[in-house]
Amino acid sequence: MKRWRALIVLGTAQFLMVLDTSVMNVSIGKLVEDFHTDVTSIQTVITLYTLVMAAFMITGGKLGDMAGRRRAFAIGMTVYGVGSALTAVSPALWVLTLGWSVIEGLGATLVLPALAALVAGAYRGRDRSVAYGVIGGLAGAGIAVGPLLGGWVTTYLTWRLVFAGEVVLVIGILCAIRWIPDPPAEPRTRLDVGGVVLSAVGMALVVLGVLQSSSWGWLRPRNVPFTVLGFSPTLCVIAAGGATLFAYRAWERRCEARGREPLVHFSLFAVAPLRSGLAVLLSQNLILLGLFFAIPLYLQVVQGFNAFQTGLRLLPVSVTMLLSAMSGPLLSKVAGPRTIVRCGLLVLFAGILWLIAAIRPDIDNLPFGAAMAVLGLGMGLLASQLGNIAQSSVGDAERSEAGGLQYTAQNLGSSLGTALIGSLLIGALVATFTSKIENNPKISDEVRKQTGVAVEGGVSFVSTDQVREAAQRAALPPAEVEAVVGAYADAQIESLKAAVLAAAGVTLVSFAFTRSLPTARPGRTADGRAAA
Repeated sequence: MKRWRALIVLGTAQFLMVLDTSVMNVSIGKLVEDFHTDVTSIQTVITLYTLVMAAFMITGGKLGDMAGRRRAFAIGMTVYGVGSALTAVSPALWVLTLGWSVIEGLGATLVLPALAALVAGAYRGRDRSVAYGVIGGLAGAGIAVGPLLGGWVTTYLTWRLVFAGEVVLVIGILCAIRWIPDPPAEPRTRLDVGGVVLSAVGMALVVLGVLQSSSWGWLRPRNVPFTVLGFSPTLCVIAAGGATLFAYRAWERRCEARGREPLVHFSLFAVAPLRSGLAVLLSQNLILLGLFFAIPLYLQVVQGFNAFQTGLRLLPVSVTMLLSAMSGPLLSKVAGPRTIVRCGLLVLFAGILWLIAAIRPDIDNLPFGAAMAVLGLGMGLLASQLGNIAQSSVGDAERSEAGGLQYTAQNLGSSLGTALIGSLLIGALVATFTSKIENNPKISDEVRKQTGVAVEGGVSFVSTDQVREAAQRAALPPAEVEAVVGAYADAQIESLKAAVLAAAGVTLVSFAFTRSLPTARPGRTADGRAAA
């Protein structure tokens, strides 16, 4: 039992990192109400949290190498606890953003790369495979407990208690930190500040462009601060981010050529299994966070469920994800990582298609729950393998840097998932609602004109009751009120299906990134013989 004490501490930290994201997703409706804001603003807060982690995760890994991984883990947990405490007492949306998105996010950038490297350093061989399976399972447990616990606390008490409880967990982790073996720190080198700035700005611009596309529009400008040759600035912002990332790569190569320590050794991307694993990790989290943004909207805004009822309906995905993620070591006895990952993507694709069929105006709990269970099974199969693939692809000296890349890929995927799926959802809502208004003979030309002006000013995903109230305040005749509400209700369902369908497309594209994943089972060579 003593050898697993470190895993208890590290696994609890992993559980904690996942818990509050799932709590936030299931509490969207209550957050909108408490802070007197809209869904788009909460989407921005969620996206910023994962963006902060993506932008500074590699930096956190590098600082962990310089200061010592256990020390970096302890400092990161302390910062994370401070952010959780501030989130718990936040009186306004900007304080929530500071506490959760910024301070907690920065704490996680120190914790997660160190966590990945500390697991790899504490265990070898089959124990390492078991340890990563447990870490993946506890991530699934965080997703499982988050919606249910967060939903119950949000509905019957307050979501703030979850973050207060996180502070207690952080204190417990810090008290047991000596259970974790402490590998020596690397020789101190200067931090590549230029690389930090360029990588953070590049990723921020890409995610900002995708996030704002829902209000700015992709090409035709809607609610924009400025235009570029008459077009929306969305693609220009994304292109600027891409150009900055290209400059970052050139900067890193220049650092290596001059004998200075770069933020990232791009030679790591020449390791095919690592490169492939990072790509699938990014797409996995894009799909997961995109779906976990869209599905609570369907349950809370369309169906009118409270946070606890939402958590209950998300439980099947959480349970099956936990069970399949924990089964990683057992599955590795009969199949190689590439086979398991491909099976996971196939199951995930089937679950998404089932979910599209289950999204209806009146929810049928059995088909919806079954679709969610299949989604969790596919996600868990991916989680059971990808962390171990990333860490096992490199040597001990590169573990922390690989951990930084691993969590950068995950959080960049999470940022893009929330931003992209949210953007597609709003875009489809605008297009579908506008089309239905224009083609409905029961709606007058004057109402069509008023609706067009309102849409140009920006649209948020709101309930049909809110649309009905707005139409009644505009003194529309009862028949036209019902026609507008009906058009909006249909647009809600169609836009949700379009957003989920986009996640299915990403799943299919992900198959292309699996070619370089390892084919041999742990402890076996590629031809199936026992490794020496």
